[in-house]
Amino acid sequence: MNFIDGFVAAVPTENKEKYIAHAKDTALLFKAYGALSIVECWGEDVPDGEKTSFPMAVQCEENETVVFSWVTWPSKAVRDEGWEGMMQDERMKEFMMPFDGSRLIYGGFQTIVDE
Repeated sequence: MNFIDGFVAAVPTENKEKYIAHAKDTALLFKAYGALSIVECWGEDVPDGEKTSFPMAVQCEENETVVFSWVTWPSKAVRDEGWEGMMQDERMKEFMMPFDGSRLIYGGFQTIVDE
């Protein structure tokens, strides 16, 4: 089964076009290092919670929008090699994140159901 890297971030709403450009550029890099697909989603119906929520998790401010994305890899081994290669790739140093990366939530997940 595939391996998924998942991400949640708070992006300044005014940076939506910059974020889209950034996402398209990084998608090319992910694919060059073995990713099968990259999905980026701009929040439209992301409610605040009382105890926890996407906005609370990334400390989303009033002028920001929650972004949810994932990268699909054929395996964890390919993902690990891919990330290692990307971190050494000079193009990664050129990418400026149009959001506060310190509030980015991410993790790797083994697919257990895919129907």
